[in-house]
Amino acid sequence: MDTLFILLLCGFLVSCNTNNAVQKEQKPNVIVILIDDAGYADFGFMGSKDLETPNIDRLAKSGVIFTDAHVSATVCAPSRAGLITGKYQQRFGFEANDTGDKNSGDIGLSDDVVTIADVFKKNGYKTMALGKWHLGKEESDLPNNRGFDEFYGFETGSRSYFQYENPSKAKMLQHNGKRVKFDGYLTDVLGNQSVKYIKENKDNPFFMYLAYNAVHTPMEAKKEDLEKYKNHPRQYLAAMTWSLDENVGKLQAKLKELGIADNTLIYFLSDNGGAANNTSSGGPLKGWKGNKFEGGHRVPFVVSWPAQIKGGQTFNGLSSSLDIFTTSMAAANIKKDADLILDGANLLPFLKGEKKGDPHAQLFWRKLEEAGARVGDYKMVRLQDYGATLYNVEEDLGEMKDLQNTNKNQFNELNTALKNWESQMMEPLWGEPRNWMDVTYHIHQRLMENKEVLYSDPAKMKQVLNKEKKQ
Repeated sequence: MDTLFILLLCGFLVSCNTNNAVQKEQKPNVIVILIDDAGYADFGFMGSKDLETPNIDRLAKSGVIFTDAHVSATVCAPSRAGLITGKYQQRFGFEANDTGDKNSGDIGLSDDVVTIADVFKKNGYKTMALGKWHLGKEESDLPNNRGFDEFYGFETGSRSYFQYENPSKAKMLQHNGKRVKFDGYLTDVLGNQSVKYIKENKDNPFFMYLAYNAVHTPMEAKKEDLEKYKNHPRQYLAAMTWSLDENVGKLQAKLKELGIADNTLIYFLSDNGGAANNTSSGGPLKGWKGNKFEGGHRVPFVVSWPAQIKGGQTFNGLSSSLDIFTTSMAAANIKKDADLILDGANLLPFLKGEKKGDPHAQLFWRKLEEAGARVGDYKMVRLQDYGATLYNVEEDLGEMKDLQNTNKNQFNELNTALKNWESQMMEPLWGEPRNWMDVTYHIHQRLMENKEVLYSDPAKMKQVLNKEKKQ
């Protein structure tokens, strides 16, 4: 009897150790929640007092809030190209928004670049893309041909939040190329689909790219949410943000219900700074979507992975959306192929306290005639045919004091760094519509001159935009 007991006990201990080993080796699920045109200061965890985001705030509390995080472009399409390839999109000529199609001569996402979905699919993950794509309309550009097993969304940069009667192929909601008709509000539809995919793939590791079009225009919301915020000065944005938050909450609840929340690595960020046409707020930041001031590319950014990263943290290091690819590979213990070029850093050692300082010593931005460079605390903004300005963003986050004449050494250092970076990039393969370029050029020029205090006044920005359009 004693011998039998000892054998059973040994078997139990071996089983426990085996289970623990399996659990330790279990690959994390990875979810990128990418939202659209959201202001830096438009979430509770970023200090908003008038927009309600309890579920997103809960996600932020469970992880790390980044205060100096940036995307690689200040408009939607190139920003997404950088995130999904993990490298500066200028390396393959994707610099502007107007991705077009074969008839216009634009190429979208280059056929030879590797996406994060390609890598995760190759390493045993189920991969899915939901929502906005905006990386080209050619067949070779679409999600199902760029590493995603499933695509439930739309191809273009924007569309109505309600069902179209007769949409174009690019604007229709589709599942793997086949049209999907839906009832209700698109943010809810995408949220429900994300929950469905999580439930279906709970027993195997998955990578989900959840790209909400909220809070991009058109400014449309559900009647009940508009009623809830009927007296709000930013009624439509408040209602759209509330719906977005509800659906992030659905996802969190499902992960918890299925027992996989702790081992799910979640990123939450906006694709660029707040837009001038959706009443978003950049808070202390100067500029908006489309220009190279902080309001164009510094974004709210959260990383949550309860099993590995302590929650309730704030991280002030210089970081980028380019880091998502590299960090996710490290989290999943995926070895990088020798020929895969990535510009992102692995954030995990910084978030676990194993490293201190900045993941990046330098970051760069360029969209056609506009460019920017960040080296340490110093930031350069350059506008073709106009000149450049220099700021210390640690001391002057609002970029109001131009230091180029008093800090010549720093100015020359950033100017040289930007030119060296540009020498490694391709020339842009396409441009943008002339009217849009004209408007953004004039707005950017005004901001460089600091003649208009536009960075905290959406109504003022709208007036200037309308004025420039008329001219």
